[in-house]
Amino acid sequence: MNIIDSSANMLINTNTYDENKIKQITEKANNKENDKALMKACQDFEAIFTHMLLKSMRSTIPESELIEKGTATEIFEDMYDQELANHLSKGTNGIGIAQMLYNQMKRNY
Repeated sequence: MNIIDSSANMLINTNTYDENKIKQITEKANNKENDKALMKACQDFEAIFTHMLLKSMRSTIPESELIEKGTATEIFEDMYDQELANHLSKGTNGIGIAQMLYNQMKRNY
């Protein structure tokens, strides 16, 4: 049972049935779900941006002649950069892009 159902049942069971109250509770629950989805989308965007940033930074490092870089190494580095970007974006504030996007989109939402 989700928040909407339990709140609606509580209002009905206490004989204070009011459609406006139920509508307000439903809208609040939907807004919270929309806020979570928006924040998730912003964090996903930040992860993609951070991955591209890490990939660009890694491409500026000159290759060593001492150790050859094979396909497996390139795949591993790309996967590592992707996971690092995902981890950074899911942190408390990440690098800040997700929060800025969220605030901007929330105002215009």
